[in-house]
Amino acid sequence: MRIVAAFSLGSGTLLTLAKGALAAHERILFHLLWDSFDVGDVVLADRGFCSYADFYCLSQRGVDSVMRNNQRRKAGVEEVKRLGKGERLIHWKKTKVCPKWLDREQWQNMPDTLLVREATITIDVPGFRSETIVVVTTLLDHKEYPQDALAELYRRRWMAELYLPDIKISLGMDVLRCKTPDMVEKELWMHIIAYNLIRSIMCQAADAHGVDSQRISFKGTTATVRQWAPLMATVENDTGQHERMLTVMLKCIARDPVPLRPNRIEPRAIKRRPKNHQLMTKPRPEFKEAPHRSRYKKPKTPHL
Repeated sequence: MRIVAAFSLGSGTLLTLAKGALAAHERILFHLLWDSFDVGDVVLADRGFCSYADFYCLSQRGVDSVMRNNQRRKAGVEEVKRLGKGERLIHWKKTKVCPKWLDREQWQNMPDTLLVREATITIDVPGFRSETIVVVTTLLDHKEYPQDALAELYRRRWMAELYLPDIKISLGMDVLRCKTPDMVEKELWMHIIAYNLIRSIMCQAADAHGVDSQRISFKGTTATVRQWAPLMATVENDTGQHERMLTVMLKCIARDPVPLRPNRIEPRAIKRRPKNHQLMTKPRPEFKEAPHRSRYKKPKTPHL
């Protein structure tokens, strides 16, 4: 299953998601989220979603965009005004090639040029090589939305890459174990509901004790809730006792914030090495274990 999700940058809650088969493109699923956006929202996304048609369609809905410029956009750009060092207003020129997800008539009705703002941002991290990225946005006012604010905003986009492992790894949604499509969908939504409830508790703890909600550990909150849930269930009929236990639980969650790690990197790697066992390629009654399994090596696939 391929999933594209929209998170709230302030609270980390999952607002909406679109799902499809592995063959479905992420941008097609992204279009299914547009009806959930309200006028005045700002969509913060990676360069895989940055395109002329997406920017124009979102602007027509009253939704602004802040995205990293696609690496393939090297032509069809005309400078309109220089706003400062590494910052300018430009015109994107519409190409003759119509996107596959649009009708030819819709593509022809779009204007030939689109005014956007381009900001070149240099990321300097001590001990690492400097990296330069180009951010494009429909927020054209450089005084109300300065370049430094855009840089900090796009830097926080990385939080979405941490929210997804919270659902898939901390809540165990990396493998959906139900056998029918209907039950798989229910299992998916139960994980999403549990994730948002835990985020809600994290926000309550942050508000009650003056802690940044981004500094509260999701996995630690999950473990605390699992420990306190049986005790709180025994006093659910006693409102006063239940509220007192909730207050203590929120204090436990907020008193141990995670370290401030602005340049945190989460490599997609397995920490523990897997055991060198055979792959089960037959049913258990028919499967025969190879001798000397401690020295077993997976056979190489012959080249055709």
